[in-house]
Amino acid sequence: MQLVFASNNLNKIKEIQSILKGSIELLSLEAIGCHEEIPETADTIEGNAILKANYVTEKYGYDCFADDTGLEVTALNGEPGVYSARYAGAQRNADDNMNKLLDALAEQKDRSAQFKTVIALNIKGEQHLFTGIAKGNIILEKKGNHGFGYDPIFEPENYTETFAELSSDIKNKISHRAKATEQLIDYLNSTK
Repeated sequence: MQLVFASNNLNKIKEIQSILKGSIELLSLEAIGCHEEIPETADTIEGNAILKANYVTEKYGYDCFADDTGLEVTALNGEPGVYSARYAGAQRNADDNMNKLLDALAEQKDRSAQFKTVIALNIKGEQHLFTGIAKGNIILEKKGNHGFGYDPIFEPENYTETFAELSSDIKNKISHRAKATEQLIDYLNSTK
C-alpha cells in the first residue's frame, strides 16, 4: 500500500518509516511535487492534522495522512501545545523552545507534561483520527542527543532517561507518535 505522509520534516518521516517497518510505502510531499508550506492555522493539534491531510487530498488527489504534535505542560495550562514548534518564535528553533520552556518552569514544582500526536488519515473518501499520548515530566536541563524537538528535556513515565537518551528502538515503541501510528497501522490492516 502507498500513502502520502503530509510532511517534509525529515526527522518525522524517518521516525514514522521506522515504526511502519516497511508495511506501507510512504511518499513524502516532495515525492508528489508539493513544495509549498502547508498552513497550520488551526488552534488545536487535531485541527492542524486535519488541515494538512485535507490540503494534500484536495490539491493533489492522494489518500494521505498527516500528523501534528504538541507538548502539553500541566503547570502552563497545556502550553506550548499547538504552538510547540514555534513556542519561542517563528524561527522554530528547538533549543530556543526548550530554553523558553525551562525558564517558564523555573519556579514550578509540578513538571508533569504529555506529548500528544494526532494523525488524520484521508482514505477512500473518509477521514479517521488517531491519537497517541506519552506522559512524563520536564527535567531541569537538557540530556541526550538523539531525537528532536523537546526530546532532551522530556522524561517519559517509567523511565529515567529522556527521549533524547533512549535508543530509537525504545522510543519508537513508547512515544506518542508510535502510539498514534500503531492505531493507524491497525486500522489499515483491518480494512485490507
